[in-house]
Amino acid sequence: MSHPWFAGQTLPRVLAHRGFVPHDSENVAENSVAALAAARAAGTVYLESDCHLTSDGVVVLFHDDDLSRVTGDPRPVADVTSRELSEIMSTRGGLATLSDALDAFPDARFNLDVKAAAAATEVGRLVARHADRVLVTSFSDDRRRAALEAARAKGGDPATSAGSATLARVLLGARTGLRTLARSALDSVDALQVPVRHRGIRIVTPRLIAAAHEAGVEVHVWTVNDPEEMVRLVALGVDGIVSDDAALAVHTLVRGRGTDSLPGSPEHRL
Repeated sequence: MSHPWFAGQTLPRVLAHRGFVPHDSENVAENSVAALAAARAAGTVYLESDCHLTSDGVVVLFHDDDLSRVTGDPRPVADVTSRELSEIMSTRGGLATLSDALDAFPDARFNLDVKAAAAATEVGRLVARHADRVLVTSFSDDRRRAALEAARAKGGDPATSAGSATLARVLLGARTGLRTLARSALDSVDALQVPVRHRGIRIVTPRLIAAAHEAGVEVHVWTVNDPEEMVRLVALGVDGIVSDDAALAVHTLVRGRGTDSLPGSPEHRL
């Protein structure tokens, strides 16, 4: 059976990349409480975010290793206390700790990318009681598995998507026709979350989508902000679109009149 994270929602899924920062918003940073709230208000239940650990052991939703791009402060997230970061983010939409975000958005489903090895175990512990509505991922399969093991040790079993090493095996199997290789890699995941291309190589292909679907695994593509590209990918068979503009993606894929005939149009429910 499919993990509960996938149940009861329309296809295609719209995943709000680091929340949603409306174009007319001032002083709202990605991954902030305000950005998460804006994504929910835009009509998506899927909140994609990133996990780091502060110096006092608090998991925070923050993408970069350091604060420079978002706040102008050059320090690494790991060198800042949660209280310091909360003060810094108070004028940027509010700091979202993982614990608070899970409680503040009880109807949302979280897609959490473990960015730091030090955060993996604590992420797993925190999401355990929310496991039905959490998908854990990471470019590092080691970080992803560490978070999953910690969650399972606490009685939770989150969904998960492939890390880089697992994805490489799936891609090799799909491209060479080695179905057993692709299938064995896909047995351990619920989704593939991939870019359209990587270093000039097309990742999202009919073969990849077919291999994933044959194994009961969804394909989500990041980061797509062009509506025509969104529609093209969904017509190709993609199950989810990760976008910086959740409002545009929802309008295009869920509410837009032009999507009625697509395989993932609103009348197609799980």
